[in-house]
Amino acid sequence: MSSDELIAALQREVEALKEKVDGLSKKAGLAEDYIAICNLQRVYGYYVDKGQWNDAADLFAEDGALEIAGRGVYKGQARVREYMNNFPKYQRGVLFNHMQLQPVITIDAEAARAKGRWRTFIQIATLGVEARWGEATYENEYVKTQGIWRIAKLHGFITFYSEYDKGWDKGGVKLLRSFKGLEPDAPPTVEYEAWPEVFIPPYHYPNPVSGRPNKGPV
Repeated sequence: MSSDELIAALQREVEALKEKVDGLSKKAGLAEDYIAICNLQRVYGYYVDKGQWNDAADLFAEDGALEIAGRGVYKGQARVREYMNNFPKYQRGVLFNHMQLQPVITIDAEAARAKGRWRTFIQIATLGVEARWGEATYENEYVKTQGIWRIAKLHGFITFYSEYDKGWDKGGVKLLRSFKGLEPDAPPTVEYEAWPEVFIPPYHYPNPVSGRPNKGPV
């Protein structure tokens, strides 16, 4: 092999290594983003558990939005904060657990955007007044600004509330569709009813094997 051929071979090897390193770097970046988004959503859940409403609102982008239980859309971090502070203060006799489970995350690294589907298992109680089970499916959006992932849109579809002492076989509690004195900035984007009605929150992703859109039962 001549010196020119050796140089050319080394150059090809270097380019192949560069390409491999670039691919590994992108995969590592996606893994870091996945962990950061999961941590962000789980931190949200811990804050909600303990009524840390301002801390939870801080997790949203400045132009972020919130929509829960068909109550309409609240736009901007300030309105998200106002909405959250409408909930009870965490104190003796108040239970408000919102466990964040089953994440499915899709990331667009170039756009610094992501979407995530989650399930939250809910335990709500006021001592001597009520105790309820609940579940919500989230279809959320996230944005990365200044190297930090934030919630761009939180959309919580409440799929059921049931009285703890009666059980969900006795039916569900009607969704609270509005808060007095706290009007949304836009109407609900999806109209639905919770258990015992049939409703599947829309998926942001297709079937990962068949590639077909998820349309629910057929």
